Amino acid sequence: MLKHDRWQLLTLRGASRCVRMMLASIAVFASAYSSEVLPVVRAAEPSTSGARAVPQALFVSNDGTFKRYRIPSLIVTKKGTLLAICEGRVDGGGLTGNIDLVLRRSLDSGLTWQPLQKIADLGDDTLGNPCPVVDRETGTIWLPFTRSPGKFSEAQIVAGQSNGPTTVWVTRSDDDGATWSEPRDISATTRHDKWGWYGTGPGIGIQLANGRLLIPSYHTEPGSGMYRSHAIFSDDRGATWKLGETVGEHTAECQAIERRDGAVVLNMRGTNKQFFRSIAISRDGGQTWSEPKLDRNLPEPACQAALLSSLGPGERGGVSPPVGSTSNRDASNSNRGADAAPLAKARALENVWLFCNPPGATRRNLTLRVSRDEGQSWPISKLIDAGPAEYSCLAWLPDGQIGLLYELSRAGQTYRPELHFARIPTSWLTDAASPEPFVPNFNTR
Repeated sequence: MLKHDRWQLLTLRGASRCVRMMLASIAVFASAYSSEVLPVVRAAEPSTSGARAVPQALFVSNDGTFKRYRIPSLIVTKKGTLLAICEGRVDGGGLTGNIDLVLRRSLDSGLTWQPLQKIADLGDDTLGNPCPVVDRETGTIWLPFTRSPGKFSEAQIVAGQSNGPTTVWVTRSDDDGATWSEPRDISATTRHDKWGWYGTGPGIGIQLANGRLLIPSYHTEPGSGMYRSHAIFSDDRGATWKLGETVGEHTAECQAIERRDGAVVLNMRGTNKQFFRSIAISRDGGQTWSEPKLDRNLPEPACQAALLSSLGPGERGGVSPPVGSTSNRDASNSNRGADAAPLAKARALENVWLFCNPPGATRRNLTLRVSRDEGQSWPISKLIDAGPAEYSCLAWLPDGQIGLLYELSRAGQTYRPELHFARIPTSWLTDAASPEPFVPNFNTR
């Protein structure tokens, strides 16, 4: 999140209670987390009356545990566990004060969710910008994040008026997110000493085809306070991390994706009223970047965005492919049986990129776009939520559907963001006869 984020969401819409399962679940997972901080959230029962689903409110501000939740991250582990991660803001304000990193886990593609877990808590400091990546070989989940002095605002840190800059940390899980290691400081090799503010992602990192773990990041320059993007990466399975070169000016929160030719594309938020996403290309795995160019196919109101590929890292860049994806087709076809028809529909979205953001001049009308040519064009554009909405994160679910975790707020309340999770059938994306929003508007938000 940047200091430019000073607006607040106004009213938000309600949601319907219907859902149609387009793809059958093909994996069963065991052993639920035993802590009981929040109750298990259950999805509505499947319905054949429509393709849309009730988004589940996974994180609701002022729930008695945290006064505010923000900054979603969503990722699937090698074993198929779905992890929803965000910031838990103890004091309820913006990017200042006591902020922890929290998590909810799902063992059934987001149908039900385990209670709230705390990943990291470093006293009264500000922990934020979660950006996990899964190592496809070991199954380890690496979670880089940032730590800022809690008594100072982002603006003060940018201006050098704090008692220290934002630093870079990482924690890991080897048991699908059930437990996490003690966080360690990796700032010595991932930031320049004079940088002020720093952000990892937020969203997700990727693993390149050659095994490199890459985390899209950004920082502010000394003196000017200029926001600029960069990447950090590890070539030894997370043991050590290195810093790549800086991208051009007026770039910030970003997500990365790898093309089939091995080039890495950095998709970045602007900070100078560009109103379009900025794109930079790296042909050396994130070490150096081309000059950024505006992508006029992707308008934005200066906001974080989500980016995801349908291909696994063995086929291109990205996180481990979901169970039942093209990478696992031979191994999983015998489990599909009568599901061949919906599976064929899902394959209409093979080898595509997904992009999600609020595309207008303001943060509303959250929209999901599809590209079949690695970001050269985005011919499919479907409205997810017509109300005010901010940050989001995407994941391919183990059952073949698309998972979306995004921020919204409620009508008639002070700013109290809620992070909702939606299961989106791929058939809905390609159904031209369904122009209405995925979340219907009943004027209650």
